[in-house]
Amino acid sequence: MAGYFAVFLVVLTLACGLIWLIDAKLWAPARRAKVEQALAVAGGTLPDDELEKVAPQPVIAETAQSIFPILALITIFRSFLFEPFQIPSGSMMPTMLVGDFILVQKYSYGVHDPIWRSELIETGKPERGDIAVFKYPLDERLDYIKRVIGVPGDRVIYRNKQLFIQPSCERQPDDCGKLNRVELNKVAQGEFEMMGVPLITAKEQLGNVEHDVLINPRYPDMAEQFYSQPGTRQGEWIVPEGYYFMMGDNRDNSTDSRFWGFVSEEQMVGKAVFIWMSFIFNDGKISWLPDFIPVDIRFSRLGSVQ
Repeated sequence: MAGYFAVFLVVLTLACGLIWLIDAKLWAPARRAKVEQALAVAGGTLPDDELEKVAPQPVIAETAQSIFPILALITIFRSFLFEPFQIPSGSMMPTMLVGDFILVQKYSYGVHDPIWRSELIETGKPERGDIAVFKYPLDERLDYIKRVIGVPGDRVIYRNKQLFIQPSCERQPDDCGKLNRVELNKVAQGEFEMMGVPLITAKEQLGNVEHDVLINPRYPDMAEQFYSQPGTRQGEWIVPEGYYFMMGDNRDNSTDSRFWGFVSEEQMVGKAVFIWMSFIFNDGKISWLPDFIPVDIRFSRLGSVQ
């Protein structure tokens, strides 16, 4: 089911539309009859302000009529086209930074109803390399954002901070049966830090998508805490049909499928496609300013995401 805000928005839109419809079909004709009766008594003419007093439109109907078109447009845009999200943590660094505001393309993975999220029209499936927003499998009230690493049928191995993928034979018949090492090409170190440790920035290629990841050279891969799938070894997973394996680009600072398992198709919200704003928030340097207040804008980050 959709989040509380989505449900509230749909219910409010429907309520306003219903009030507007009732007004148009029931209350408005009654008002017109009163106006016609008043005009007949007055000899055919009355000032506009007097006519308004004869049969005023109820405030609730006037309000519903005013805001319904706006609410309907917002609901359609947010439910079927694009939904805005804010990046709350550093798990997708360096691709996504805290303070980035993104647009998620809702129809990338099918058109869904805005309440129960059942699929109405199939438009596509998540692809390896996509950055996707989804409902956190352990608490669907929360939205998470990670990168699609494994698609149904893939065998995924993450061991000693190295990613291996054996593609599904059904989806990649020319490359199946081969366990592919996903190469990491170091490009920098020290641009980002974690608890004072300079992180390694490396290039990674997933399908047609090349992107950067961060590796903490002093941090263990926490394999003992990985999700254990029956029938596989530690640090190894076979993605079931209808599910996806998700990981953050900040590999040593991301709670993802390695720790809690797979994401179902029904839990997918959409594909992150655009950064429309990026704020730098107060980090404590300005003692009197709350930390949720932006102090600068990163204009260079605005644009499509990879």
